[in-house]
Amino acid sequence: MVRETLKRMAPGRVLRSRPVRDYFWMTVGILITAYALDAFLIPNKIAAGGVSGLATVVFYALKDAGLPSIPVGVTMLVLNVVLLAVGIRARGWRYGAKTLYGALGLSVAIDVMAPFIQPLATKDPLLAVLWGGALTGIGMGMVFRVGGNTGGTDIVAQLLTKKVSLGVGQLMLLVDACVLLVAALKFGPELALYGAVAVFVTTTTIDVVQEGLSTEKAAFIFSKLNDQIGEAIMSELGRGATAFAARGVYTGEDREVIFCVVSRRELDDLKNIVHTIDPEAFVVISDVHEALGEGFKEARIRR
Repeated sequence: MVRETLKRMAPGRVLRSRPVRDYFWMTVGILITAYALDAFLIPNKIAAGGVSGLATVVFYALKDAGLPSIPVGVTMLVLNVVLLAVGIRARGWRYGAKTLYGALGLSVAIDVMAPFIQPLATKDPLLAVLWGGALTGIGMGMVFRVGGNTGGTDIVAQLLTKKVSLGVGQLMLLVDACVLLVAALKFGPELALYGAVAVFVTTTTIDVVQEGLSTEKAAFIFSKLNDQIGEAIMSELGRGATAFAARGVYTGEDREVIFCVVSRRELDDLKNIVHTIDPEAFVVISDVHEALGEGFKEARIRR
């Protein structure tokens, strides 16, 4: 069945893109991110890591020195162009049109929108951090969700990942920490700490946008009465379950483990079923950020 489905698709290509849809949502995400920076983060001198944070520091450093200030978007554009050029030279033309569009689009949007946006929460840094970080995370999450990119610290991380024994995520945190250190030298430690909170809020929101809220639960059930438990799950909850072989390390006994996914509201019923059938059963329950398929969310394939 799988082979027949793949044969009907274009040869050599399973994943497809929807250029119009993808660039539409990238544009919406870029505009939301630009609004968050112009309304909350930049006016409050909050450098939330990355290229935007470094550009904010440069903007105020030049302004305070009495020199002609360079708009944040222009500084971001210059930094991203340099990073993209280095990345392409080091690793080839692998970032694609979406990265170029995201990096250029965000830089332009920040400077074009800035004169028309009223700075908000100028007397409450915490409010600025929460709103600015959340909106930035929503915008960036929308860009990432359609396979887009806005350049910045992820390029630096990808360039360094083969030179040091750290993952991309760890390197991005390290680069953001360096930006926060520069912000602390310019704005003081208090605003730098606010910037660290903004980074946390942004990354957390990006994860929520990309993965969705945890509305389903996965359960691993270890019991000697798996057949009865499996039948009860299917008949009383209307959910499927999968049994797979396992072996107890301590006892050396072969047994089956039941795996099933249920909604949050069905979790109590599942625990009651297991406890009623086998009070000695061992159950492990974990969060599921997204469940695709029958009984859950429909899988949406990019075409």
